[in-house]
Amino acid sequence: MPKPTIAPNLVGQVYERILDEICDGTLPANTRLIQDELAEAYEVSRQPIQQAIMLLRDRGFVADAPKRGVVVAELNVALMRSAYEVREVLDGLSCRLAAQRAGEQAEARGREIIARGREAIASGSIARQIAEDIAFHQFITELSGNAVIEEAARPHWHHMRRIMGEVLRVERNISTNIWDEHAEILRAIIAKDADEADRLGRAHISRASAKFVSKLEKMHETAKSEQRRRSVSRSLR
Repeated sequence: MPKPTIAPNLVGQVYERILDEICDGTLPANTRLIQDELAEAYEVSRQPIQQAIMLLRDRGFVADAPKRGVVVAELNVALMRSAYEVREVLDGLSCRLAAQRAGEQAEARGREIIARGREAIASGSIARQIAEDIAFHQFITELSGNAVIEEAARPHWHHMRRIMGEVLRVERNISTNIWDEHAEILRAIIAKDADEADRLGRAHISRASAKFVSKLEKMHETAKSEQRRRSVSRSLR
């Protein structure tokens, strides 16, 4: 008798649920992922949990830990910096092409997203802020009309979600002017000024990298210092 197969959409749903909890901080770095507990919490069998964890491991969100099994991976500062470097190029090109190709829908839909983004900032909801920020950049990529850019950017979005969430939970005001920058990018696209849209798009990501990656680096340094202090304190007892 052939073995039953797990529906890919069920594995995908479990994957997205675990990933959401990693990105929103419900499952912080170094949390053990125990398959039986996840299966019970999500009301599924162990098989889709196992397959989802394998996908998460392949994409760098979880890692094997000696004597602990599988844990949520720590954010890698160097990897995040590299991801922002790639995004700077992709976003600049997206903005340039959007300015050259966008139709009338750019202004109406763009202003609607910007309005939602400002409301998200005012609400204080980190989840809403991240969702609307990603929505804006995905909208610009859509306007570019280049499916290869969209495909190249897709693997980075969840890593972006995670770094933004981790930093914003500590530093709430780090992205207060982000929607002013988005509005400037949209104005350049509407005006069909490709050079200016490209410049603004790249500068926006460069500033985001400087804010989020440097803040993450400081957070990691602080955590390591605290860990060393506790080790010394225990050794002196």
